[in-house]
Amino acid sequence: MNSIKKEKIWSEKYVFGNVQTDAEIRNIAAELGVSEIFAVLLYNRGYKTPDEANRFLRFETDDFYDPFLLDDMESAVRRISAAVDKGEKICIYGDYAVDGVTSVSMLYLYLTELGADVTIKIPRRDCEGYGMSAPAIDVLAEAGVTLIVTVDTGITANDEILYAASLGIDVVVTDHHECRPELPEACAVVNPHRHGSKYPFCDLAGVGVVFKLVCAYEMTLCRTRGEAVIEGVGRICKKYSDLAAIGTIADVMPLVDENRLIVSMGLKLLENTERAGLAALIEASSPSSRDSKSAPRKRKISAGFIGFGTAPRINAAGRISDSIIAVNLLLEKDKKKAEKYAAELCEINRQRQIEENKIAEEAYDMIENYPEIRNSSVIVLENDNWQQGIIGIVSSRITERYGLPSILISFRGAFEGEASDGDNGKGSGRSIKGMNLVEALDFCGDTLEKYGGHELAAGLTVKRGRVDEFRKKINEYAKEKLCDELFKIKIDADCELDMSRVTLSLAEEIQRLEPFGVGTPTPLFSMRDVTVQRVMQLGGGKHTKLILEKDGISVCGMYFGISASELGFESGDKIDLLFNLDINDYKNLRSVQMLIQDARLSERYVKVISDSKKRYEEICAGDGYSEEENVIPTRDDFAAVYTVLRHEFRAGTNVLDDKTLIKLVNSYDRPQINYIKLKYILRIMNELRICGVEEIDKDIFKFEIFFNATKTSIDKSSILKKLKSKCYDRAR
Repeated sequence: MNSIKKEKIWSEKYVFGNVQTDAEIRNIAAELGVSEIFAVLLYNRGYKTPDEANRFLRFETDDFYDPFLLDDMESAVRRISAAVDKGEKICIYGDYAVDGVTSVSMLYLYLTELGADVTIKIPRRDCEGYGMSAPAIDVLAEAGVTLIVTVDTGITANDEILYAASLGIDVVVTDHHECRPELPEACAVVNPHRHGSKYPFCDLAGVGVVFKLVCAYEMTLCRTRGEAVIEGVGRICKKYSDLAAIGTIADVMPLVDENRLIVSMGLKLLENTERAGLAALIEASSPSSRDSKSAPRKRKISAGFIGFGTAPRINAAGRISDSIIAVNLLLEKDKKKAEKYAAELCEINRQRQIEENKIAEEAYDMIENYPEIRNSSVIVLENDNWQQGIIGIVSSRITERYGLPSILISFRGAFEGEASDGDNGKGSGRSIKGMNLVEALDFCGDTLEKYGGHELAAGLTVKRGRVDEFRKKINEYAKEKLCDELFKIKIDADCELDMSRVTLSLAEEIQRLEPFGVGTPTPLFSMRDVTVQRVMQLGGGKHTKLILEKDGISVCGMYFGISASELGFESGDKIDLLFNLDINDYKNLRSVQMLIQDARLSERYVKVISDSKKRYEEICAGDGYSEEENVIPTRDDFAAVYTVLRHEFRAGTNVLDDKTLIKLVNSYDRPQINYIKLKYILRIMNELRICGVEEIDKDIFKFEIFFNATKTSIDKSSILKKLKSKCYDRAR
């Protein structure tokens, strides 16, 4: 595989030692009654005063913003309310991804509870494509729909909304995607990204906007009943924050501000969900539960569990089947039926994984077998049979694997019979930090039919006959924009941690920062010069468990997805590492453990060895040295090396490298032997025929023990005499 080896550069966001910032950290810690390290974590996430930090840690309903600060919210509530009161037929028109599915489900549940006549429309990805369409509007008009409420879509459907109006259908748009200069001519356009919006938080997911719409509707009802509006918001949180949380997590929205409130409340609701569909899907998404014969214990639902377990199963329906299956699951009240829907989604997801892996393998083969693709700055691949709902996921895998932007184009369903240059291919791409994909597509706009998206992810349509031209042009753009810096991975740990601070109490404190995600990353720490005491393989060699020691304290470290052979170090080495803190709860015994994210030989350790090798060459070439350098070996040093060699020789080993030999010699409770000493000891022992030593390659030694060797004195060695003569202190 010709993947680019990216240089990893580690740094710390916070370094203790600045008088002013250290005082601010101590102030946060004292005011909130937390540890200084926890205060650093808050500080790094932008909460630099006790008040800011305290608000971040709160999960109060009254911290939500007034939904009526969103433009057109009042108009939206008024029009929907009128439709409910008059018994109009309402259609909720959504998107096929998780954000859209949860949005549709939430609004459907709320409006039907009010007695509304509601139908649902989610276009199929494979035959209808994204967003509103005239044919779909025709069908709705024939069914008697007079109001369409879009969720997670509609902000760019200007023509379609005008067409709906011509058929007597009003439209209320709720969306969170970027707005065009001209908004649709709808009854209301509720979107936090509207130009000039006074709403304090613009990063709501589509389901977050629907959540605010439902809150606004309920607040309006509260006012008519003479109730406090906060009670209405509380009811909505208890009923719908679970759906809002799933959509927000799945759409990878920043888990800060209102999103943090929504997700934290929703995750707690999910742990004891009363929705039959979600309960069944959570159970089906938990392999450990399915495999275990013991009674299931209460499960902690995290953002990660939703993002990697539950959401992909909901998403799979829209990718290769029909999203209505996922909607049916979320709406289902009967446990048995819910279990069937959950099983169906799991099977669809399994098929999606099979198809994804098939496409990925085909893509990898194309990259490896065609040098012009392999050596590109942007990988552009096309195929007639790839499933369009999956190529975006595969593009992500290619970008992650090769460290380059990638675009996959599928012509599936674009032609009948013979292929032609006029066939429209649908493409999906992913980029790397430093190359804005939408700007790159702008540069290539004259080769494309249409395109859109975000900085790191975008979609496009291109004619078959222009793919080569597009590939050439986007690579021209990339060569201008990409520089060496983009091929370095910069990893920022929160701070460097002493081993004494790796405690269960800190790990428990860190849980207060949850939920983790974009905007609120899992705390990452660095530690340097840690001794690897033990290396153990887990999961059939797929994972590694390490026992790590520093300053007399030992802690367990788990390195998932890395085998012992891939570590690059072994027992006895000193390493630097990046890690998260986690709590291991085994048989009701809680202990702190490290979840290792990256590890390498200690920079100081590597530098000492490198400097020692350089110094050895200098001394051999004639340089003098001081006694402080500890170069001259003692009789005890010779005895220690000889003891190790004899033991290894008897055990059947007669070849060792310098690193292994130093480690073996220094494993005894005695003064340490450095590289320079070892090299001279081996040369002197060979010279005096104490044992045979041959350097068969750089720092790799083949040796033989002479068990009947004649006793001799190391003082007879001419090598040792010459070495001693170079010592400055002895010369004086």
